Amino acid sequence: AGIMSVNAALVRLIYPRAQLGKGVAINSMAVAVAAVAGPSIAAGILSVASWPWLFAVNLPIGFVVFFLGRGALPGNPGDRPKAGLPWHDVVLNALMFSLIFLGVDALGVRDGPGQHASLVASAWPLLAGILIGVLYLRRQARQLMPVFPVDLLRIPLFSLSICTSVCSFCAQMLALVSLPFFLQSVVGRSEVETGLLLTPWPLATMVMAPLAGYLIERVHAGLLGALGLAVMATGLFALALLPSSPTDLDIIWRMILCGAGFGLFQSPNNHTIITSAPRHRSGGASGMLGTARLLGQSSGAALVALMFNLAGQNGNHVALLTAGALASLAAVVSGLRVTQPRVQA
Repeated sequence: AGIMSVNAALVRLIYPRAQLGKGVAINSMAVAVAAVAGPSIAAGILSVASWPWLFAVNLPIGFVVFFLGRGALPGNPGDRPKAGLPWHDVVLNALMFSLIFLGVDALGVRDGPGQHASLVASAWPLLAGILIGVLYLRRQARQLMPVFPVDLLRIPLFSLSICTSVCSFCAQMLALVSLPFFLQSVVGRSEVETGLLLTPWPLATMVMAPLAGYLIERVHAGLLGALGLAVMATGLFALALLPSSPTDLDIIWRMILCGAGFGLFQSPNNHTIITSAPRHRSGGASGMLGTARLLGQSSGAALVALMFNLAGQNGNHVALLTAGALASLAAVVSGLRVTQPRVQA
C-alpha cells in the first residue's frame, strides 16, 4: 500500500515535465512485465523449493531496493512545516472502506447449500460503512490537507480520470477473477494451460505501454483512454461470446484485445491524474490513484463472488458481460475529458 500510494508522486518528482509521459509509460511497462514474470518465477521457485521461499525471496530483494532507494529517490521539494498525522481520520478511513467491502462481500456468502446469508447480516456493515463514509468525507472536505483528498475531486479533469480508473479496474478484475474458473470448469483447460492462456493479457499491456507513452504528449489523454477502453470492452464482450468449444487461438486473440486496450488506456490516465493536481499535492493525487485502482479491483472481486452465487453456472458469463459494460462506461467517461483543458491544476 505504501509503495502504490507514493509511486506516481515519485515519477512526477523524478521526470521533467516534458518527459513525464515517458516516465509513466516506463512505470506501466514495469508493472506489466512483473505481472508476466511473477507466475513464471514462482513456478521456477516451486520446482526446486517449498512454498515459504515464495515469500523469503523478497527479503534480499527488499533490502537491495531499500538501500538503492535511499540514495536515488528524491525527497519532498520545498520546506513546509510538518503536520501530525490525524489518527482519528485514519481510523474513520479504515472503517469506511472495510465495512463497505465486508458488506458487499457478505452479499455473496451462503449460509448453506442454496441458502444465502440473511439480508440483515449482509446489510448492516454496508450501511454502517456508508454512514461513516458520509460523516468522514464531510469532515475531510473542510480540511486544508485532508487524509482523503476529496478537494482534488473538485477539479473536473481529475475527478473524471478517477471515475474512469475505478470503472476500468473493476472491469479488469471481474474478468481476471472469473476467467480461470471459466477456462477450467467450462472450457476444460488444465491449470497450466489456464495460466498460459491468461498471459497474453499482461503481455499485450506491456507491449502497448511504450506506444501509449509516446502518444501522451501528442493525443489528448481522454481520447486515448476512450479508444483503449473501447478496444478492451470489445475483447471482454468477445470473451463472453466464446463458442462452447473454443480453440486456444479463439481465446488468445480476445485476451490480446483486452490487454492492448488496457495498456493504451492506463498510461495516459495515470499521467492525467498526477498532472491535473497541483504539484505540491502530488502525494494526494498519487494516493487517490492507488485508492481508485484498489477500489475498482476490490469491487470487481467482490462482484464476481456475488454473481457466482446469484447466477450459478452462468456466473462467468454474467461477470464478463458486466466487465464489458463497465469498460464501455469507462470509455464514455474518458471521452468526456476531451472537453477539459489538458492541465487544470
